[in-house]
Amino acid sequence: MASTRRIGLTGGIGSGKSTVARLLVGRGATLVDADAISRQVTAPGGAALQEIARQFGDDLITADGVMDRDRMRQLAFSDPSARQRLEAIIHPLVGREAMRQSEQAVKAVKGGACIVFDVPLLVESGRWRQQVDHVLVVDCSEATQVARVMARNGWTQEAVEKIMAGQASRAQRLAAADSCVFNDGLSLEVLALLVRQLGLRFGL
Repeated sequence: MASTRRIGLTGGIGSGKSTVARLLVGRGATLVDADAISRQVTAPGGAALQEIARQFGDDLITADGVMDRDRMRQLAFSDPSARQRLEAIIHPLVGREAMRQSEQAVKAVKGGACIVFDVPLLVESGRWRQQVDHVLVVDCSEATQVARVMARNGWTQEAVEKIMAGQASRAQRLAAADSCVFNDGLSLEVLALLVRQLGLRFGL
């Protein structure tokens, strides 16, 4: 029976990590998206909502019954203890659901899966490195990160830089990498070619 390959994919905001994830899925990988799971547990009826309301107050839950991500982001980046409390609520839930999804994927293909765990805070968490076989980092310059996120989200430069300051540095991510895609100034076609070459290493 073929062995399962577990790839931890990470990169700073605006690096193009999600694009690389889509390209790997296009080559046959199964994606486990930690950020999507995080949104799921903070959506209406989500497993994290009751504890978030208890610790942070009902005003952090919108009228639609979801966590107010903008207000929580502002709180988390202005108060490190608030960020730690939020992560203590969400991260265990995300970890359990990520493992459930990966086990489901392995069963579906009888063990020969390539599972890509898209984890924005893989390096920061301190625990994901032990749960994957290979860490793939998508990297670019900090100026490129800022420009991309400002264009994509309509945020100010200051807002983007605050997010970046709360993430691992480029040096920290690169130190944790088994392989790296430097996604700065690349066309989508060239990026796809690089991902194809990586995919061959992963059996894709």
